[in-house]
Amino acid sequence: MKGSSLSKRNRVAYLYILPWLIGIVVFSVYPFFISFYYSLCDYNPLLSQHTFIGFDNYVKLFTKDSEFFKSLKATLLYTVYTVPSKLLMSLAIALMLNKARKGIGVLRTIYYLPSLFGGSIAVAVLWRIMFMDKGMVNNWLKALGLSTVSFLGDPKFALPTLSLLEVWQFGSSMVLFLAALKQVPNSLYEAAKIDGASSIKRFFSITLPGISPIIFFCIIMQTLNAMQNFTSAFVITKGGPLHSTYMLGVKLYNDGFKLYRMGYASATSWIIFSIVAIFTALLFISSKYWVFYSDEN
Repeated sequence: MKGSSLSKRNRVAYLYILPWLIGIVVFSVYPFFISFYYSLCDYNPLLSQHTFIGFDNYVKLFTKDSEFFKSLKATLLYTVYTVPSKLLMSLAIALMLNKARKGIGVLRTIYYLPSLFGGSIAVAVLWRIMFMDKGMVNNWLKALGLSTVSFLGDPKFALPTLSLLEVWQFGSSMVLFLAALKQVPNSLYEAAKIDGASSIKRFFSITLPGISPIIFFCIIMQTLNAMQNFTSAFVITKGGPLHSTYMLGVKLYNDGFKLYRMGYASATSWIIFSIVAIFTALLFISSKYWVFYSDEN
């Protein structure tokens, strides 16, 4: 009787999660595998025809498509700019907010707000207006008697300007760091103070090792987000100037939805996936040297 009741409960549980299972299969698992198949095909979605061509799309990307290397360079530079900067900003703000003071809850909410709407098209448009040649930022520079800067028209400044938008959305990582800081035992800090350790020594010997699992998680997630960037590059600069912000995401969109080379675009998506997978694997391999868990002996 007990086993029958348990079996009935399991069936009810599976029934509740059935919509999620259908959604994950239809919108994630199936597209994941079919995109790899399409990357091996010459596929025009308008004609609904695909011809198997093997690895020709990949060969063409690496040997004949100069735009691919420009977009790869822009994407990797964008990742290098944004990931460390965003994590450092998140950690600095989390350390500042990890104190009991009046109104701290309101401050935490204010700092988190950019992450709620920072990835929207509306904010990307606002960012473009702010940094255009006659935008708000250049008006401030004029008011201070400084020379204006072509933030979006100069290849030297366009990519860092886009990176600032991503760094500005540090709220999610900040919340994770804040939660991790709360879990570091105060007894460790008290013992270190008794031993005469300075605040810098305590930070590097206690704080960083204590929150290293969250740092590890944030590096992976932020790298994944940066490698897939599309909205800001497409809305603010459309990949310009001179392909300096021509991310792999923008190239994928242009190949797939403008030129209707969906197989070619699928090959680009799998290259993005491969880069992220290799980086993640290397990070996991290295984690045993710098990531410390509280339950480890």
